[in-house]
Amino acid sequence: MAKYIIKRLLQTIIVLVGVTLVTFIMLNVAPGDPVYNMLQKRATPEMVAAVRHQLGLDVPLPQQYLNFVGGALKGNLGSSYFNKVPVLELIDKAFPITLKLSALALLISVIVGITVGTVTAVFRGKIIDQIIMLFTMLSISAPIFWFAIIMQIVLGLQLKIFPISGMERQFWMVMPVAVLGLRYGASASRMVRTNMIDALSQDYVRTARAKGVNEFFVVMKHVLKNAGIPVITMVGSQLRDLLGGAMVIEIVFGIKGIGKVAIDAINSRDIPVIQGITLYMAVVYVAINLVVDMFYGVLDPRIRIVGGER
Repeated sequence: MAKYIIKRLLQTIIVLVGVTLVTFIMLNVAPGDPVYNMLQKRATPEMVAAVRHQLGLDVPLPQQYLNFVGGALKGNLGSSYFNKVPVLELIDKAFPITLKLSALALLISVIVGITVGTVTAVFRGKIIDQIIMLFTMLSISAPIFWFAIIMQIVLGLQLKIFPISGMERQFWMVMPVAVLGLRYGASASRMVRTNMIDALSQDYVRTARAKGVNEFFVVMKHVLKNAGIPVITMVGSQLRDLLGGAMVIEIVFGIKGIGKVAIDAINSRDIPVIQGITLYMAVVYVAINLVVDMFYGVLDPRIRIVGGER
């Protein structure tokens, strides 16, 4: 186990270095200049040179990259070019909103996934199974932003139940959380259904039924328990995916989370903010992946980590 953890940590370092390098290269080969965006029509060659020197953009690109990495290792991701606010301060304000959206959506996703997956597995092949699977397939196939826009039109504009954007009005979080939770709950339900169907065919289920155990207790006590290990690890994977999905939903609903901050920074070529958010989210993603792998190895006795490999 120790060797495996060390191996994964080394892989994590390589991934993070790769993420920072690729992000830096892409930002510097893309057209546009953040200095001209800041100065706009007032820009003169002298002003541009002065601002570039002030921002450290007049040094060679390798040195700029090393400066960023060195600052990141010290916990300094730089400051925004436009509002002079430290990048970490922007992230500290925005990320909790994204995390809250993702956590609430994850709760809904797990409830929907387990409930729908269990029902469809128990009634496999029947009309209720076919109808629900049709809806889950449509939910998975439809782009999440399309689903969000449909809810805005129906629940926000036509029925006027919930606000369609912003964070000022009451219940502003209902629709974003519902969109994320139902979308990923549909995906989770298919995995739960597959695991439940496999568990229902096991010998211990047939034995319990032969002893006259009520079908409800067979499903809840025996089947769901044994089919639940992949579901537990799915929670970590879905949290990672939900963070990415929440960043998209924030744009649609005008929520000032990490996704909105990232898009604004991209539009203005605010390089420190883009690099900082990319690195921050990469750390979050690899941390979740590492925890999920460790958790899976602890929960599932069939998984053995020998010699640092799974």
